[in-house]
Amino acid sequence: MSKILTTLFLFLIFILRFCMKKKVAFHTLGCKLNFVETSTLGKKFLENGFEIVDLNENPDIFILNTCSVTERANREARQIIRKSLRKSPNTFVAVTGCYAQLEPEQIASIDGVDIVLGAKEKLNFFEHVNSFQKNSVPKIFTSPVDEITDFNVAFSSEVGDRTRAFLKIQDGCDFNCTFCTIPLARGESRSQSIEECVKQAKYLADLGFREIVLTGVNVGDFGKKNNSSFLKLIQELDKVNGINRFRISSIEPNLLTKEIIDFVFESEKFCNHFHIPLQSGNDEILQLMRRRYTTTNYKKILEYIKTKDKTCGIGIDVIVGFPNETKEHFEETYKFLVELPATYLHIFTYSERPNTPAIQLENKVEPKIRFKRNEMLRNLNVKKKFNFYNDFIGKKMEILIESKLENGFYSGLTTNYIRVEFDATDDLINTIQTVEIEKISSEICKGKIV
Repeated sequence: MSKILTTLFLFLIFILRFCMKKKVAFHTLGCKLNFVETSTLGKKFLENGFEIVDLNENPDIFILNTCSVTERANREARQIIRKSLRKSPNTFVAVTGCYAQLEPEQIASIDGVDIVLGAKEKLNFFEHVNSFQKNSVPKIFTSPVDEITDFNVAFSSEVGDRTRAFLKIQDGCDFNCTFCTIPLARGESRSQSIEECVKQAKYLADLGFREIVLTGVNVGDFGKKNNSSFLKLIQELDKVNGINRFRISSIEPNLLTKEIIDFVFESEKFCNHFHIPLQSGNDEILQLMRRRYTTTNYKKILEYIKTKDKTCGIGIDVIVGFPNETKEHFEETYKFLVELPATYLHIFTYSERPNTPAIQLENKVEPKIRFKRNEMLRNLNVKKKFNFYNDFIGKKMEILIESKLENGFYSGLTTNYIRVEFDATDDLINTIQTVEIEKISSEICKGKIV
């Protein structure tokens, strides 16, 4: 009798384990596009009966979506993999993203990694994985970069309180800047149709999102290969009902036309906020980087924006320590940035990337000098942000309330990309409220709903 009970008990345990949902955890490094693609991959796991959990919850599967814009990003990915395996050695570990596409063998050499998926394979996960049993030898699935031509649809629809969604409209890049690995990792520039973008925007509106951020590797290049354009896209998206705001994530200066700028300011939905990569304030360095504009061109674009709307938020990307960047070059960049009507700066320390033209350039800048220049621009960023925010103290701004913070306050963004904290209630999340800006505290504004 006891043997029968023991057998039944073991059989019951087996059934329970079989019926329990497998748990999967995700971690994403890098750009907003990576986060969008992780969200889309997460939806596929949900559709296949998996439960998404935090990495600390001992998941059955762990998927890391990587970046490879710098060596630091690669190093961070390796650290995360090893840390996760120390905590959960039996977890099935899958690694994808740009680092996986560029250096799959390096990732596969980490003890405990089970599968490495390149850019083309990222969103076709279940075509390459039949079982989530640990592999004694890691499997690698990558395609040559010239075969990465498909456009994998991706948009976030499971984010927090569903206030802001990210819609992938474009992928890849044809610009081939000398410092950049993205064309090697993501392939040539391509985009989906305007009709598909509008369809997805309507779907996100039906889910309750109030703001959509248009994202991609080079969004301004949208539609160039199918007789369309980014301007035509935003004109059609502007007609979508249910979305209060559209925001452009980042756009190259040579693709940001006056027509696009004019339309953004004519629209009641597109945010008065642009993020425009600069990379250097010196024309010699821009030429070495193979950037497609001069500092004069760039300055004219920002000045034109400010003639249309003085309150517009403008973000800038800058790389310091690029090969051949002398003290004089950097000082020229610093002065140029001081004079530009920018709101904030994103500063990157140059990192040598394999198989890029820049790695062959002579006159490398010493790492300690690179970091010093980075620090100087980070300090400038604080000043610029403070000066911009200071102009709005005492003024009333429309805020899309996103979430409640750990400190008990609520947080949201203005159209011109000012982050504000204030007292509110849960029922106001995902609504647009008028908030009066009262003060600046630690690079963030404090305000009150009026």
